[in-house]
Order: sequence, then structure tokens, then C-alpha cells
Amino acid sequence: MRLPLFIANRYLLAKKSHNLINIITWISILGISVGSFALIVVLSAFNGLEKVISSMNSRLTPDLQIAPTKGKTIDLTAFPLGQLKEIQGVEYVVPTITEDALFRANDKQHIGQVKGVGHEYQNIDRLNEIIFGSEGLQLADDEEHSFAVPGAGVAWYLGINAYNPYAMVRVYVPKRGNASLMSLENSFNSDVLTVRSVFSTEQEQDEKLVLVPFEWLSELLEYENKANNVELFILPNADANKIKKAVQAVMGEGFTVKNQQEQQETLYRIMRSEKWAVYVILTFILILATFNVVGSLSMLMIDKRKDTEILKSMGADNRLIQKIFMNEGLLISVAGGIIGLLLGIILVLLQQQFGFVKFGTGGNYVVDAYPVLLKLKDVLLIFATILVVGCTSAFLTVRHAMRKENESLKAN
Repeated sequence: MRLPLFIANRYLLAKKSHNLINIITWISILGISVGSFALIVVLSAFNGLEKVISSMNSRLTPDLQIAPTKGKTIDLTAFPLGQLKEIQGVEYVVPTITEDALFRANDKQHIGQVKGVGHEYQNIDRLNEIIFGSEGLQLADDEEHSFAVPGAGVAWYLGINAYNPYAMVRVYVPKRGNASLMSLENSFNSDVLTVRSVFSTEQEQDEKLVLVPFEWLSELLEYENKANNVELFILPNADANKIKKAVQAVMGEGFTVKNQQEQQETLYRIMRSEKWAVYVILTFILILATFNVVGSLSMLMIDKRKDTEILKSMGADNRLIQKIFMNEGLLISVAGGIIGLLLGIILVLLQQQFGFVKFGTGGNYVVDAYPVLLKLKDVLLIFATILVVGCTSAFLTVRHAMRKENESLKAN
């Protein structure tokens, strides 16, 4: 062990001549512990929230989405659907149409979006997990009857009961070409679909989206061999980034390929911004806690002035003395940081395993307990923050004290 660190460690553990210094030292360690504990718990809570929202969005959001860089539609007659299906790891390739629409049912109306999807949607397991109703995710039957699958929010606004065999919804979409502002019938194309199920996922999608058969919506919008996007669903263990690069190579520069996070870019940006804003706020609190370290270190330097004089008489220079007290300040910060991190990690792991902190009773929540997720990079970031804050405060404190001592010696 290096001499400055050895002496600093003895100073930390040994009893001081003034009991007040011991008290301030332990208060300093406690303050750093509380700050690091709060950081790891709060960041883990944001990670858990992001995971829950991501899992909700990922069920209805495709793994990859292809969209034209210019214009609104894709010409399916010239689109390389066959090449995309041959890419290893791709399970389904589904053209889709999305359009703003007006929905009417039970003398109620609601504005949202209608999304036309292919029959492959009925075979995707993760989509069937969010479906509630009498028929599951059914968009058409053997008799070629078409069905609508609205979000739970849309169904609530329209008063639709998916278990009612006579539940229906009328869909209005803007008419292409010559539309008349004076007549609803001449401005919109409309048709009626039976509702036998609803989906429930993230609130924003639940309150605006209705799934319908691709061919039905294509005919209603007067699209012919056209789509707005092409969605790709990949196998569970496939590498999404690798497949994305392969898809982009096939599509060229005329199309953009987005993964799930890029499709929900605004949502993820907001969540990450909130997380790092809280990190900055708690870091400021941690910096305030280091003022105790400054006080403890200053009093310790005064208390150990006789020891430093003895060390100087034995050949120690100011640089060695400075290193001793810098190590002392760093040890206080590290000790507090490790204690706080260990307690925070234990609490987060217990919450992950047992979920003892509940949301409460009587509410219809997506999860029963507060979601948390421990990430190694957060632990390393917090520990690095503690080291930087501890080193900086110790360096400035010791440097200032040594300068004052040198000025005093010169004055005498």
C-alpha cells in the first residue's frame, strides 16, 4: 500500500483527538451514502418504467418498419417483398395502410386512425396476447366477412362491447379526388365492420387506432397495389440490427428502415431526458453532501498538524502531505458511495424479485408493483460520479488549506 493511502486509511479509522471530527466524518459518509442510494434507486425506477412501456409498445409496434423517404405511398408492384422474406431471421413481411378516420357507433363518434393490415397479423403470437373479445385477433372469416379490431380506448369512446355479436362500427375516410365540403357523403368514403374483439396496449394507441383488413381499407381509400409502410416481424432470437442493415441494403436510399425505438423516438427521448434530468438534480444533492467532506477534511488537517510537522522533519514534502489528505477525502467519499450503492442494489434486487412496494389496491394497473431494473452501467456511472465529486472536493480543499498554511509561514 502506498504511504499516503496507508496514512490516510489510519486517519480514517483511528480515533481523533476531538470527538467532533469523528462525528462530522461519519455524517459525511452518511450524506454520500444517502446521495448514492437515491441515485441508484431512482435510475433503476426509470429503467423499470422504460422497460414496461417498451414491452407494451413492442407488442403492436413492428420490429422494423420500411417507409418511403419521399411521398406517402409505396408501389407494391415494384416492391421487393420476396427479397425481404428471404432475409434470414425475418418471419413476416406485412404491407400496411394508415389513414386518419372518423368512427361512428351507438350514436357516438370518435376521430382516430384506421390501420389496414394483412392476414399475417392473425398469426403473430405477441399481437394475440393483447387481444380481448370473443374471436381473438380475427380480421376476416372463411366467408370473407371483414372485422374491425379497435383499441380499448376507441371502443370505450364509442360504447362498443366486443362480446356483443351485433357490435359494429362505421369508418369514414377522406375521399380522393373530387370531394365536396358541402356533403359528408361526397367528402368521405365509408363502410361498416363488425367488432368481435379489441386490443389493449399503450394508452395513446388504444385511444386512436383501429385495425382492419388491408384489402378492405385499400378498396375504401381507392388505393390500388399501394401501401404507406411495410412492417417486418423477426424471429425471437434474431439480431434486429443485423437484419436492419440487410433490409436497408435491399431497399436502397429511397426508403428508411426504423427499429422499434426509432418508430417511437419522441417517447423514448422524453423518458431518457427525464431520467438524466433527475440524475443531474440528484448529483447536485450529492455535491451538497460533499460540503460535509470539506468540513471534515479541513478540521482533520488542523487536528493532524503536529503529525504533518513530524512527517516534514522526517523528509516529507508538501506534495506528500497533500496526497495524504486528498486520499483521506477520497476514502470518505468512496466509503459513503459503496455503502449507499450496496444498500440501493439490495433494495432494487429485492423489489425486482418480490415486488414488495405495490401501486396500491383497487386500481387497474399494468403491473402490480413498482417496476425497477438494475443496470451495470448506472452503477458504474454513479460510482464514477462519486469519484469525480470526491476527488474534486478533496483537491480543492487541500490545495486551499496548503496555500493558506504556506502564506502563514511566509508571513511569520
